[in-house]
Amino acid sequence: MTSVALPAGEFVDLSHTYDASTIFWPTAETFALQKVADGDTPAGFYYAANNFAGSEHGGTHIDAPVHFARGHQTVDQIPLQSLIAPAVVVDVTQASAGNADYQVAVDDLTRFEQQHGRIPDGSVVLFKTGFASRWPNAQAYLGTAERGDNAVAKLHFPGLHPDAAKWIVENRAVKAVGIDTASIDYGQSTLYETHRALYARDIPALENVASLDRLPPTGTLLIALPMKIGGGSGAPVRVVAVIPK
Repeated sequence: MTSVALPAGEFVDLSHTYDASTIFWPTAETFALQKVADGDTPAGFYYAANNFAGSEHGGTHIDAPVHFARGHQTVDQIPLQSLIAPAVVVDVTQASAGNADYQVAVDDLTRFEQQHGRIPDGSVVLFKTGFASRWPNAQAYLGTAERGDNAVAKLHFPGLHPDAAKWIVENRAVKAVGIDTASIDYGQSTLYETHRALYARDIPALENVASLDRLPPTGTLLIALPMKIGGGSGAPVRVVAVIPK
């Protein structure tokens, strides 16, 4: 089994909190926390407990490949080596600021490599659009605060272009990808070709990632540990980056 030594450095939480304001896909069940107990017991000690519920795909979460690739990895089958790996951050905030429908292009990837070197084998590629700063304002973050089937056509947020996804799977041996928007495909996608291209190669995606503005382009270690849902197509995930000293 491969061992990874945690470097000394700064720990950065890349996860949004799950609460009543958490953003979910317009057709997905939102997060609910039901209080079961909160107070002193007859025996004199304090006790608190809750029930929780919600969709697999909301908040900071992981898409397992089976989400769009029949017979591929479920959440519990994703190797730990794909979830603990070096990370690079491709910055497209300038392009995304003026275009909510921006799609990360092959040119963005090759430009990154010209500036920072080849994307390392075994790494996680994170795409920083700047949209995390709009959380938890659904109107600003998703393009609509409406809920239900009719809201899906009104979604506007950046994603990874299918051509760039294909370039990654054909040219670079990455473990996973991630983005600070609600989907690895941009909001107006109807065929979800980026999901399909990545997941057919068992490359999972982290979505609704937070605080990518705190990371350097290279040099961080990413730790993304999802709830281990047997047969799950996705799951909430706590994503942490370690920036070495």
